[in-house]
Amino acid sequence: MATEKEIVVSGIRPTGYLHLGNYFGAIRNYIRMQEEFDCYFFVADWHSLTTHPNPKDLQANVMRVLAENIASGLDPEKVTLYAQSHVPEIAELYLLMNMLAYKGELEKVPTFKDKVRLQPENVNAGLLTYPVLMSVDILIQRAVKVPVGKDQGQHLEMARNFAQRFNNRYGNLFPEPVAFNYGDNLVRILSLDGKGGKMSKSENEMSTLYLSDSDEQIRKKLGKAKTDSGSGVPGEPMPESVANLIEIMKLVSTPDTVQFYTDAFNAGSIRYGDMKTQLGEDMVKFIAPIREKAKDLQENRAYLHKIMKEGAEKARANAAQTLQQARNLMGLNYFE
Repeated sequence: MATEKEIVVSGIRPTGYLHLGNYFGAIRNYIRMQEEFDCYFFVADWHSLTTHPNPKDLQANVMRVLAENIASGLDPEKVTLYAQSHVPEIAELYLLMNMLAYKGELEKVPTFKDKVRLQPENVNAGLLTYPVLMSVDILIQRAVKVPVGKDQGQHLEMARNFAQRFNNRYGNLFPEPVAFNYGDNLVRILSLDGKGGKMSKSENEMSTLYLSDSDEQIRKKLGKAKTDSGSGVPGEPMPESVANLIEIMKLVSTPDTVQFYTDAFNAGSIRYGDMKTQLGEDMVKFIAPIREKAKDLQENRAYLHKIMKEGAEKARANAAQTLQQARNLMGLNYFE
């Protein structure tokens, strides 16, 4: 008898364009997870409503994110792909969990404080209770593992807190989810501007490599990437900007190419123009197939709708079981 696979849940906001950091920091891990776990990956369209996106843009963004994830290697036959808003059970459990969430703790969440500072005219209730909805996304599928970055650690801790509160008050229902990533496979890709920040979906576009970039854009961005003239002295410390390009090269170039430019730097004879040209060509070979497949998928709306519909049906079936058990434990089962 086959053992049940552990459930993994993760979501991505349909804002901005997926980039190289998203691929190597998250999607590549998802591709590995789909072989080992029962994965639920969703597009977080409700979450994006806190910033009031244009409805037409929202639909296009959801379709693009879905297409880019599939083009990157997620297999709809192996994972459950769906839009958050297609699972209304999430909204009801969100309502119930809000009764266990407290204003004081929500106001202390660092991301909420940042949003208040950056957009003081748009401090809506959805923004305040964002961690509750994020927790429910995980708990309603009874996930035990959640692939998160360091900046999302507090949100996962809140999901564990809500699980504990519900279980202690009403009865044991929710597993307490834990952060999970393949420790040897975590990659943090820095911006090409050499300032030390990560590549961003929405900021500093010329310093970020998007999965939708044209061949020309890829070559241009890498051609303008920050390097360091250096002293040309053999054995000098490698500047962070150069080390970042070497790290990116390790992801898309052959080991021989990486070794050649590493040795050239150490010998004080590196030609940065040649290095960036080589990296540009290797990056084009990597991104172009993903971009073209994503483009084809976005033009096949019927296929994407089918994937979303089938994913929602599976996600709803699992969510409905969880929600019914929560209702029963809370005494909201009047006809049984």
